Amino acid sequence: MSTKHKVAAIQFEPTMFEKERNIARLLELCEQAAAVGARLIVTPEMGTTGYCWFDRAEVAPFVETIPGPTTNRFAALARKHGCYIVVGMPEVDEDGIYFNSAVLIGPDGIVGRHRKTHPYISEPKWAAAGDLHNQVFETPIGRIALLICMDIHFVETARLMALGGADVICHISNWLAERTPAPYWISRAFENGCYVIESNRWGLERTVQFSGGSCVIAPDGQVTAVLDKGDGVLMSEIDLGAARARRVLGETVFAQRRPELYPELLTDTFSWNPRDFFGLYGHEPWPAGKTSKVGVAQFAPRDDVSQNLDEIAALARKARDEGAELVVFPELALTGLADPATSAQPIAGPATDGLGRIASELGLYLVCGLAERDGDLLYNSACLVAPDGGISVYRKTHLTADERGWATAGDGWTVVDTPIGRIGLLIGHDASFPEAGRVLALRGCDLIACPAAIKGRFSSSHAGTQVDQPAPIPTGPDPHHWHHFRVRAGENNLFFAFANVVDPERGYSGLSGVFGPDTFAFPRREAIAAGGTGLATALVDTTNLDSVYPTNVVRRKDLVSMRMPHSYRGLVKAVANNY
Repeated sequence: MSTKHKVAAIQFEPTMFEKERNIARLLELCEQAAAVGARLIVTPEMGTTGYCWFDRAEVAPFVETIPGPTTNRFAALARKHGCYIVVGMPEVDEDGIYFNSAVLIGPDGIVGRHRKTHPYISEPKWAAAGDLHNQVFETPIGRIALLICMDIHFVETARLMALGGADVICHISNWLAERTPAPYWISRAFENGCYVIESNRWGLERTVQFSGGSCVIAPDGQVTAVLDKGDGVLMSEIDLGAARARRVLGETVFAQRRPELYPELLTDTFSWNPRDFFGLYGHEPWPAGKTSKVGVAQFAPRDDVSQNLDEIAALARKARDEGAELVVFPELALTGLADPATSAQPIAGPATDGLGRIASELGLYLVCGLAERDGDLLYNSACLVAPDGGISVYRKTHLTADERGWATAGDGWTVVDTPIGRIGLLIGHDASFPEAGRVLALRGCDLIACPAAIKGRFSSSHAGTQVDQPAPIPTGPDPHHWHHFRVRAGENNLFFAFANVVDPERGYSGLSGVFGPDTFAFPRREAIAAGGTGLATALVDTTNLDSVYPTNVVRRKDLVSMRMPHSYRGLVKAVANNY
């Protein structure tokens, strides 16, 4: 079986109340794609009818069963060309329930379907949440999964499909409110090591501006082809071998998962008023919260602890002068990268005592990475040092292949309550695992501090869009349109303080940043250190008005509260289906 296949994404602006016109145009575009060799063709969400329906009564004349007249027409085209087509349409089942659905059609007819499981604000006006979860369909051109628009906001959906063996996620959408290709789309391909074929609609419907930007995204996060606006056919190629390697920044991440640490993914801690939940029984109530300035520092650690302490002190002093109350330093910043087994230090010990003196003198909270020695065991650790000298320690739970040669993996999470807010700790490669950030969000963290020493590409630019987005959505060029760790912040509705090593000669790009909790809030609440050694600082607000429910998104966690954990059981299985 060939591992390389031509694929196509269709971009299209449907017209409401003109179903026959829409279907005819979609068939025409699919015919164009098939005629030039596309084996897999993906069309937009609700492409047969349009999207912005007022209620069940208005959409009722346009819903169909699957199979039905519309799927039969696309099946004839698939049979003619020996290809596979994904069609988005409103479905009615045998009980009269409506769904926003995607159907995969092949040369022999319907292969499978997906019903949108995570509704956007508009679906509850007419459609039920989907009841067909996390399916992967085996075909001669690879293992294909389907997601619809809002589904991909949630780390669990794409992850479960990748664990089920998906080579390609066909994501059909009516995406809006930002430049596209959307950072969420890119991160889902990147963190799961699979292809995403994105078919988005464009145009204006009932005052809603859709973003276009249909594209194909490779397993390394590279956008291989994109169509900014207008109807059209976008062609690219996929290689199943690249997807089945399942590598993220060179690491075999699916073999490195820690399902025994993920059972909280099946909980729904934000389904109740979080102000009540996190104060229940008086156990570990949230800190009150405040507005603070948080900094991330990037530099190239040396092999000498005293020299690193001097660098940390200088950067911490500069951050304090800029008003910071918390500063995060890179992974292994205290002990150096070259030979952690030799430079490892005890906690507490002379090295962490040095951090304590800096924190006390400057009145700062410091988060710093180091190689830790505890008896005969070594850990890749991070410590949060308080101004009063208190130390909280986290030991990295997800080790890279190289780290497994010297370090023992940690066996739990660290969450610390401070006046700044509730802070969770991750280290570098941990943040490649969406499960890790999600657990900390479910524990009510306001901020994740992440010392890192990550090589490779985790950010990309955007040349700008011609789509006429309403203000304040940016449309111009952006050198950091996609930053994977900005996505980590937004998907978990928390602040993410990412402090990376910067040493270009050794492959460390820096790009440290403090990222805000709302992906779709513009201008962005963030700061990025785009140069060499230096700092980035940003305001972090964990306050709330005196109200019954949280008023701040970092405490409300809108996206986290909309999860569907009853369908996430596969995330905690010890062995995934295909690994």
